[in-house]
Order: sequence, then structure tokens, then C-alpha cells
Amino acid sequence: MSKFHHYQTLITWTGNTGMGTRGYLAYQRNFDVHTEGRPVIYGSADPHFRGDKSRHNPEELFLASIASCHMLWYLHLCAEAGISIVSYEDHAEGIMVENKNGSGQFSEVVLYPVVTVEVESMKTKAMQLHEEANKYCFIANSCNFKIRHKPVVRIASKKQSYSH
Repeated sequence: MSKFHHYQTLITWTGNTGMGTRGYLAYQRNFDVHTEGRPVIYGSADPHFRGDKSRHNPEELFLASIASCHMLWYLHLCAEAGISIVSYEDHAEGIMVENKNGSGQFSEVVLYPVVTVEVESMKTKAMQLHEEANKYCFIANSCNFKIRHKPVVRIASKKQSYSH
């Protein structure tokens, strides 16, 4: 039987400069993301679409959602498999195609996770678990395009290594 999880967030437009949306140049694209009990995320449109470059834009947040969901599933699967990950970072990249009518969609996302495992014997399995994590990722499963992975697995030096 399937379980259902319900999520809520409040998006508040903060870009009214006093004229509302009377014209395309009359308003800012700024917004705040509120989720109960958590810090506010300050957002705006991408600067290419008249947004504030000091704020997060929806496209970056989308990319961060994909990368972080993959990471969380990956860490979970590694823990279950006895693979000790001591560091993880991902420089994720996405391509959004803008159509002639102004609409658009992501056509590609590539994750570039750099993972450090505790010992050499964990390297092969650590590499394989990226594909498995992709099968479980809630966000990846909600996308209508394939998410590719180009992982790198490194071995911790003895002084970086963490013991069980």
C-alpha cells in the first residue's frame, strides 16, 4: 500500500514597488518562501528575467532539489551497504531551453558528485550506488527527463579517515 506525504509552503510576492503589475517594468520579481519553523528562503527570478541576482531563483532551487534528493538517497543506500562516506559534494548543472513563446523546460540535468569513502575496498560499490539512488530519488522520479551522473569516488587519506 502506498503512503502519502503532504507538504506545504507559502510563497509571498514581495516585489510590489507601489504600482502592482501595471507594466512589465513596474514590479520586482522578488518572493519569500516560508515553511513553518524554518528560515525564510529569499527568491527572485533569474537575472536574465529581471530578477535579483542576490536571491535564489526557481531554476537553481529546482536543481538543488534534484541534487540534494539524490545525495540523501545515496547516503542512505551507502549506510545500508556498509559504505562509509566521509565527504560529499556535487556541482550539479542543468540546461533549460527557452521556447520562442517565452515558456521553457529543463532538458538535461547532470550531477557531478565527488564522494570520499573511508577505505579503498568501498570504492567500487560506492560508484555503483549512484545509479541505485537515482531509482529511488523522489524528485528525479518526478522529472520528465533523464538525470545523468558523472560521479568521482575518492579514498580518504589516513588523517581524514573516520573510524566506526
